[in-house]
Amino acid sequence: MTARTIRIATRSSRLALWQAEHVAARLATAAPDIPVEIIHVSTLGDRDLTAPLSSLGTFGVFTREVQRVVLDNHADLAVHSLKDLPTDFVDGLCLAAVPDRGPVFDTLVLPSGATLDPASQLTAWGSLPHGARLGTGSLRRQAQLLHSRPDLKLLEIRGNVETRLRKLDAGEYDGIVLAVAGLERLGLAGRITQPLQPPVMFPAVGQGALGLECRTDDSELQAILRRISDEPTLAAVTAERALLAELRAGCHAPLGVYCSIAGDQLKLEAVVLSPDGVSRIHAVETSSVTSPVELGRAVALALRNQGADALILAAKESK
Repeated sequence: MTARTIRIATRSSRLALWQAEHVAARLATAAPDIPVEIIHVSTLGDRDLTAPLSSLGTFGVFTREVQRVVLDNHADLAVHSLKDLPTDFVDGLCLAAVPDRGPVFDTLVLPSGATLDPASQLTAWGSLPHGARLGTGSLRRQAQLLHSRPDLKLLEIRGNVETRLRKLDAGEYDGIVLAVAGLERLGLAGRITQPLQPPVMFPAVGQGALGLECRTDDSELQAILRRISDEPTLAAVTAERALLAELRAGCHAPLGVYCSIAGDQLKLEAVVLSPDGVSRIHAVETSSVTSPVELGRAVALALRNQGADALILAAKESK
């Protein structure tokens, strides 16, 4: 093997750095003779912390600049939160590996010191008063929250996880919705108030997973990355991303998915909603783990037959 260093390009947030360092540690085990270097990159989504995410563009808000660093050979490997990575391939890059996945669900987070009534029903949002102010920058989350509780007041929130928690604890919101994986990876699992699971809340495509991109001509690095890729996770996210690609929905659409694995079978379940949460369609299919792309397309077709295209268009026009 040729002498080299693997240069990892990543955003500079604490969560993104955790992800890059996690991959670096995996590489140190898989290829202990190859040094790893981490290169920090600023993205549009990091620089503009005031505009709603949906207004910054459908594709690549948190990924474009990281990909450019790899394409320009200033780095060798891009580490992404897979839910931020568009399904359209960038010429010269390939999704070379997906390590084992973290938790996939979202969670309700209440201000520090607040608690939920343990006897309340999840679908009743027992501890949230009528008209409660919930913070989330995700149209997917907003639409599903409104479908369950149309009385809620949904407010935009931006910034990293720590910033959002500070705003919550300062009283700007009655609650916020975050990904369980992010909280756990930052050592903030104690802030998880109540995980939100289907049918109340379906995760984003690729949620909890990391996507590792490198140049298509770097066969040496691709071979190394295959050592840290997890086949069940790769099958699940491939089905989810095939669904997203077929619907041409983009990363910020009101689309939620949940893919589970039992033996050699994949089960893919998905919902598409109107931005106000009033309309909601649902589809589910199963297939062999060897046919994830076909599974994703089958669920997309089932959703399309129920009017998914019109709901996705309405979401795009609402931005």
